[in-house]
Amino acid sequence: MSVFIRIYHKILLRPYLPLVVLGVVLLFLLNLNLAAQTSTGIPVDETNQTMLKRYFVEGGWQYMGSILICFVLGLAICIERILLLNLSTTNNQRLLDRLETSFKNNDLNQAKEICRATRGPVAAIFHHALERVGDGSLDLVEKSIASYGSVQTAKLERGLTWIALFIAIAPMLGFLGTVIGMVQAFDAIEAAGDISPTLVARGIKVALLTTVFGLIVAIILQVFYNYLVSKIDHLIIGMEDAAISLIDLLAKYNTTNPPE
Repeated sequence: MSVFIRIYHKILLRPYLPLVVLGVVLLFLLNLNLAAQTSTGIPVDETNQTMLKRYFVEGGWQYMGSILICFVLGLAICIERILLLNLSTTNNQRLLDRLETSFKNNDLNQAKEICRATRGPVAAIFHHALERVGDGSLDLVEKSIASYGSVQTAKLERGLTWIALFIAIAPMLGFLGTVIGMVQAFDAIEAAGDISPTLVARGIKVALLTTVFGLIVAIILQVFYNYLVSKIDHLIIGMEDAAISLIDLLAKYNTTNPPE
């Protein structure tokens, strides 16, 4: 039961928020037909949710669709990264205690097996370092930790560049839609041969909607991006602390020079 509770807290609770956001997006897409039916007029009892969907439809699929793609892809990457980072979180102190017990018993193979059976970047770095034990120098072990630590750090940071790309592209697509919409609005005014306030207001409103939704997407993805960066920084600090502790244990028990 305790194992199930730990798994529940580490895997289910932390990504709960982004999964809820994804559910909201799916509901939003399923109800677009309702928004299309109400886009010709504003009902008296229109809710904020219905109004948001109506604005989305009024912005035009050719512009809103690209922004929506950025949002869905960016959010999917965020959820995948959050799940992976949560699975990469381990109890480093407990792992070090188990390794120390193996070192006390002069059982290097058991220590390697413990690292192999433990998930997460810290255990992977430890296992890679223990493979270098026996070469007679802590320097080789330290270099192994540093080199493989860079590999694990790169794995943790994978996908962040795509999220940053969507954060940058979404508002730019919104601005592009606004500029094109303004051009179309002036074309409509020219074709009508009349500067009607209603015609001008309608054209400007539709043009600005793409910018609004582009900024909304960028803000949401930016929040997730900052959370991921903070989480990765926390994991990297834990990796560095654990690596120092492993070096201390190897020096303490003289494991780099095991007896013949």
